[in-house]
This record gives sequence, structure tokens and C-alpha cells, in this order.
Amino acid sequence: MTSHPALAEGNTAVITGGADGIGLAAAQHFLTLGMRVCIADIDKAKLSEAKDALGDVLAIRADVAQLADLEAIRDDVLAAYGQIDLLMNNAGTGRPNSCWEHYDAWQTTLGVNLWGVINGVHAFAPTMIGQGTSGAIINTGSKQGITSPPGNPAYNVSKAGVKAVTEALAHQLRNTEGCQVTAHLLVPGFTYTGMIRSFMAEQPPGAWTPAQVVEFLVDSLGRGDFYVLCPDNDVDRETDNKRMAWAMGDLIENRPALSRWHPDFETAFNDFMKQD
Repeated sequence: MTSHPALAEGNTAVITGGADGIGLAAAQHFLTLGMRVCIADIDKAKLSEAKDALGDVLAIRADVAQLADLEAIRDDVLAAYGQIDLLMNNAGTGRPNSCWEHYDAWQTTLGVNLWGVINGVHAFAPTMIGQGTSGAIINTGSKQGITSPPGNPAYNVSKAGVKAVTEALAHQLRNTEGCQVTAHLLVPGFTYTGMIRSFMAEQPPGAWTPAQVVEFLVDSLGRGDFYVLCPDNDVDRETDNKRMAWAMGDLIENRPALSRWHPDFETAFNDFMKQD
């Protein structure tokens, strides 16, 4: 299968949230391609462990909610490697919250999940475009940013914002003269990452491993996909498509918000999901 030109031996990848989960798996994969890798993470202990496991990588502690931290990473990578070919804005967090409670959780979640992506794009995109070479910017979203299930509004808002930012980025990049950088929205399915491992000691049967997500990502990049919508062991693409179509139908048909979880629409939703 054809690969994205940014994924080439000697090229440089920068991964935020790179000390665990999908970010760590991406770093491992990119190293097998002969790429030079920088991982960034806010957790100093995990960052040290990841560097020991990966070997010859640049490991930088950073808070992605701070633009200055992302700019410092950019400068350090350019000083070390001279170029930046792939940026993976992958750092993420989630804390208990509700619409009118846990204000600090809202600030932290949006700071990392959404502003982390915005800061990464601001810090890296102009440099990557200016290199005049093929590049890729991958932003990690979530299915929760598309269907907005109840129970975690701060996370949903942050990931919906990542989707909107990445779509706008793709449009702007392809309309920038001479630009060879592409944008991609990674939407993992149920994945056994550090965030899940904190309350599930063993990998659930339905979950993919981070390595499976990265393999799917690399194949999708090779096809030129913008939306990298991952399945998992429980949910296939057809099921995802129907859930997304139903969510959009709330707006089109003027149903109550989040009607998928509304008792008056339980039968209608179940019937919809059974349709061929």
C-alpha cells in the first residue's frame, strides 16, 4: 500500500501525549520506519519511561495548553533535526464534569484537548508549510465529538472543537499556494490506553490496542483519508455510520437533542439501527 510521503526514513515526527497509549504506539511505529521522533508529555515519570523504552528519541516535558511550550518544542526539534515532517497533536485528558459543575475540569479538559491542538497548529504549521516539502498534521479527536453522548460534556465539547479546527485546517492548507502539508482527523474507537487502564486493570475484549489504531492510521494516511474513523472489536464502520446519521437527523428532523438517549425515541432508534 502507498504510504503518506511524510512517513519516510530520515523524516521527523513530533508527537504530543507521546509517553503512553496511542502516542507511544505511534512513536514506536515511526521509529521502525527509520524516522526521527520527538515525544512530548506533561508526565515526567512516564516520559522518562517512554524514552528508555524507545531509545534514540527526543523527549520533552511540556504542557500543551501553553503555546510557549509548543513553540519551545518546535525550536528544540529544529535545532536537533533541522526539519519537522509530521505533527501529531495527540495529548488528551478527561475528568468528571457536568454542564454546571466542575468548572476546573472544564478548563483543564478544553485547555489540553482543544487548546493543545490549536497551540500545536499555531506553533508548527507555518514552519512545516515554509519547508516546501510533504508533511502531515494529525489531530486526535473522538467519536464523542461527533455524537456527543450524555455524561461528559466538557470532553465532548473539546473533541467537537478538534473536529471543527481540523476540518478548517485541511481547507486552509489545500488553498495555500505551494503547501504540501495535509491535515487528518484521527477518531479512535474504544482503545485500551492509559486513560482506560486507570479504571480497567485488564484490556476489555471490545477494545483495540493503541498499536492497532496506529496501524489503521498509517493505512488511512496512505489512502489520503482525512477522516480516520477507527472501528474496534465491538463497533464496526456500519454501526458508526448509522449512529452518526441518527445524530445528524436530530437537527434535520427537529427531534429533541440527543434523541438517541431519549426514552420517547428508544424504539425508533433501535429500528433505525436494524435497517440495512
